[in-house]
Amino acid sequence: MKKILFAAATLAASLTFFGCEKNQSLELRVYSIIHDEETEALTKLFTDKTGIPVSYLRATTGELVNRVITEKNDPQADILLGGASSYHIQADKEGALESYASPLAKNLPSYAVASDNTWTGFCVLTLGIGVNSKRFAEKFPETPLPKTWEDLLNPIFKGEIVLNNPAASSTGYIFVQNQLQRLGDEKGWEYLLALTKNVGQFPDSGSAPAKLLGTGEYALGVSYLHALAKYNAQGFSVKPIAPPQSAGDVDCVSIMKNTKNLSAAKKFVDFMLSVEAQELMSEFTFTAPVNPEAKAVSGSIAISDIDLIDYDVQKASSEKAVVLDRWVKEVK
Repeated sequence: MKKILFAAATLAASLTFFGCEKNQSLELRVYSIIHDEETEALTKLFTDKTGIPVSYLRATTGELVNRVITEKNDPQADILLGGASSYHIQADKEGALESYASPLAKNLPSYAVASDNTWTGFCVLTLGIGVNSKRFAEKFPETPLPKTWEDLLNPIFKGEIVLNNPAASSTGYIFVQNQLQRLGDEKGWEYLLALTKNVGQFPDSGSAPAKLLGTGEYALGVSYLHALAKYNAQGFSVKPIAPPQSAGDVDCVSIMKNTKNLSAAKKFVDFMLSVEAQELMSEFTFTAPVNPEAKAVSGSIAISDIDLIDYDVQKASSEKAVVLDRWVKEVK
């Protein structure tokens, strides 16, 4: 099954991608926010286990969530794979998601399952600070490694921090909410505006900060801990640091409202909650599975080793438009 990969696809391209082929209803169509490598591995395993062919479109969180909402009356895909819960909540509020209570969801922690069963988490996401140890030692030989979020405000780090653009990346938006929820709105915005003075780049892709740290283009970055741990395990000069009061969320999977392939879509949700799929996901990404029977890959960071705030996903979702509007006006 041919996989067509997109970094910034247009609507016209997606229509060409999905096409109007015979037997199209037999093919499961996926909008994927997670990285291409694991998307391909997961969809291949799903096809091997079920015989159901899969095609997918890979793009950024903001683009795909907007597509899901825009296409809610005539969806061009069946599944939205990946993205933090606040984005699935946003799509649900727009009436774009189908409710489905997978039999496997009953064994998951409550934070991983939507109250109306429109989305389900399949792995845990937690933010952290990444350090390129070699570049940091060269640039700041007399400076201790940052251990807290406040340590990133040191003016010596000006231009050496990479942080996602929250208007396009769910990783970036969780970071913004992390600071607003741990500090309160007033002090949270003070922190964010002060930090942006040290930021050298605001990439749209959630995977970019860890990659840029791995290649040594920046000394510091904010990323998911699992991405940093993966680069560390692969031998890159990347050190993951878990600062106190970090935000945690789940990567989610959901079904499009009005999908014409509901049966296959339900099977895919069941598959994503299975031990086999979640252990494969952890193998590729170093994430912690939400299925209590699935084991995380060696080298990943356990949730028990992280100091998490009581992250309010409903708050993050409800005020997203207001927060991002302020961000665009005051930062970019």
